[in-house]
Amino acid sequence: MSKKSKVPFALRSIQWLFPKVEAISSALAARWFQHLFFTPIRYKSPEKEIEITRSANRYKLLVDDKNIQIYTWGEGIPVLMVHGWAGRGTQFRKFVEPFTTQGFKVVAIDGPAHGKSDGTKTEIMEFASVIERVYLREKAVAIIAHSFGGVASLYAMANGLQNKVQINIASPTIGEEIIKSFLKALKASEHIGKMFRDFILNQTGKRFEEFSALEIVKRIPHEFDLLLVYDEDDDEVTMEHANAIKKVYPQANLFQTKGLGHNRILKEDRVINRCVTFIQQKTSIQQ
Repeated sequence: MSKKSKVPFALRSIQWLFPKVEAISSALAARWFQHLFFTPIRYKSPEKEIEITRSANRYKLLVDDKNIQIYTWGEGIPVLMVHGWAGRGTQFRKFVEPFTTQGFKVVAIDGPAHGKSDGTKTEIMEFASVIERVYLREKAVAIIAHSFGGVASLYAMANGLQNKVQINIASPTIGEEIIKSFLKALKASEHIGKMFRDFILNQTGKRFEEFSALEIVKRIPHEFDLLLVYDEDDDEVTMEHANAIKKVYPQANLFQTKGLGHNRILKEDRVINRCVTFIQQKTSIQQ
């Protein structure tokens, strides 16, 4: 009996169809690529995430024209947690008890077009705007972000958010690698990649690379403490991303794990405890 594929059916269908569409019309395939790039898949929440939702205080915050779902646990000093692309705030469920028992308030969001928030499409500027609004409303002292959430958090900081303590977990940093991985995921050719880069330049007046963490971190005007948490066996965001940002921001701390991959890293006690300790140390909040 063959093993059940871990790739979602929707993505497997796109992988089968995309090369056929590209063979017929590269222009049509490029438009489809653009649409998919900015349209996150909403995955079903597992039971353990639904369970942690029941113990949360929940409210909606209107940011621009979208209602954003906010979850909070505890009554202490607020720490904002930001999920990655196609993720949910409740993916940080394992962080709740370790942080609240140490005197912190856990604040998590469903980003625009994610989870229980409004929208079907989003991008880094909108994501960053939501991060800033929630951070200021909750008077947070730090951000813990997974994957794309880390890039969006840095973008918010480069555009004025005065966050002084940032933890990026499995967060991509190299713009070109992001495009390559998306091309690979859709079984698209490099020609589609070139068309996408041209599209971004035409739409924004900026190269795609300018929206990468490697470039964004150089534009952050204030000093801040950065902890990088990456796993050696992450196939989605390799150690190359961690090493690259260490070169441009050498004062960053690196906590390296093994055998956890891209998502299980959010459930690992060693990772969570390191995050608690780092924020305690950098904010002088000792218990």
